[in-house]
Amino acid sequence: MMSLKALGARLLARWVHQKTRQWAENPVEAQRRTFDQLIARGRGTGFGAEHGFSEIKGYSDFSSRVPVRDYESLKPYVERIFNGEDDVLWPGKPLYFAKTSGTTSGAKYIPITRESIKEQVKASRNAILNYIYKTGNVRFVDGKMIFLQGSPILDEKNGIKVGRLSGISAHYVPGYLQKNRLPSWETNCIEDWETKVDRVVEETISEDMTVIAGIPSWVQMYFEKLKEIEKKPISIIFPNLQLFIYGGVNYEPYRSKFESLIGRKVDSIELFPASEGFFAYQDQWEDRGLLLLLEAGIFYEFIPADTFFEESPRRLTIGEVELGVNYAMVISTNAGLWGYNLGDTVQFTSLKPYRVIVTGRIKHFISAFGEHVIAKEVEYAMEEAIRQSGARVNEFTVAPQIQTTEGELPYHEWFVEFEKAPDNMAEFTSVLDRSLQDQNSYYFDLIEGKILQRLRLTQIQKGGFQQYMKSIGKLGGQNKVKRLSNDRDLAEALYAYAL
Repeated sequence: MMSLKALGARLLARWVHQKTRQWAENPVEAQRRTFDQLIARGRGTGFGAEHGFSEIKGYSDFSSRVPVRDYESLKPYVERIFNGEDDVLWPGKPLYFAKTSGTTSGAKYIPITRESIKEQVKASRNAILNYIYKTGNVRFVDGKMIFLQGSPILDEKNGIKVGRLSGISAHYVPGYLQKNRLPSWETNCIEDWETKVDRVVEETISEDMTVIAGIPSWVQMYFEKLKEIEKKPISIIFPNLQLFIYGGVNYEPYRSKFESLIGRKVDSIELFPASEGFFAYQDQWEDRGLLLLLEAGIFYEFIPADTFFEESPRRLTIGEVELGVNYAMVISTNAGLWGYNLGDTVQFTSLKPYRVIVTGRIKHFISAFGEHVIAKEVEYAMEEAIRQSGARVNEFTVAPQIQTTEGELPYHEWFVEFEKAPDNMAEFTSVLDRSLQDQNSYYFDLIEGKILQRLRLTQIQKGGFQQYMKSIGKLGGQNKVKRLSNDRDLAEALYAYAL
């Protein structure tokens, strides 16, 4: 018999599906409404006054007045907010600053407002409700759910709370989920990731877990510790586990390892969240495209990645994009980010409705010789090699090797940590290289023209990537290994963990 909670979830799922269809079937109109709402709220801000928002009548006015900015260009406005000024980027003050890493000057502080956190929470909820509507599966709502996330303990700076996005989000878990949610608040507050995972294992090992959410590499660490203790697959430990929710990285290179750990297939939902906003979620399972959220307080612009670094690249709105083109994604949001370069690149897999896949980072590519290899290409190559060999991969990254011995051509070096190595490593490496040549004509031309030699693979010892992340203080949470780099910084550090 269906529980009241399950029945309520099914009814809410139907309602959310109907609301989603309304804007998904009218995407340009949805974005126009969002744009108008954002500009109206931005007129009374310091940023709006400086950029002539009172004169903006449409998108062309906006694009001519508001340049594309990265965080470093936005930073002076953030500092004004920290210094106590109101109405800088958005009316009033932000509720939070989400602290992230990765800029040239250290940490980034991304504003989160009452309006933007509401949309973050709604999108997370709707992703699960969409799954319920599409699959009919609602049994998992009565089981225990685990969210591997950062500490919910927040600092405060001039009256504004500061923390990791996952820690901020922990304060917004709906009441009806709280009693089903694990781990405990006390365990979530543990900062040291290894200690935290050990405590999570203790709290969950005897529970009826039905949903697990987190970044794949860290969920993998949790599963491995469970398996180490119980000496049996996760499907035996958690026989009712039905759903894995993840975001932040491409799951496909991890899928075979996960299915091996679990012992069977488990449904999954991919999300595209960031501190700057919640952009898309998986709304179907026929292909990998994620439904772009067009009525969620975010106005999108897209710049073809191959023109992004030109002086005045053309900025496109949703009605102008094409399938299969690699775009840098630019956003304006109800958190006061205006013309903000997110740093992510996407490709559209569908225009009816608009679905995207994340292809990498605009600054994360390999182009030591003009090849411009992106994350999507190396991830697909790895998927092919895994599929053909039956190998299982824990983690990998790629970097160019330019400094070779005299007479030797440079090459791309792949650092791979195997859970199960292929029987024929030479063939595995060959599949990687052939796939990359098939996808990237520039790389093919460089190989054919004897500018590059075929890629080489360096094996990393089991647990090596985790050890490296621990060594730089980035083990766990929202931290991820860069999939590829145009320099050798990460590559050289990984030699300490090579077999």
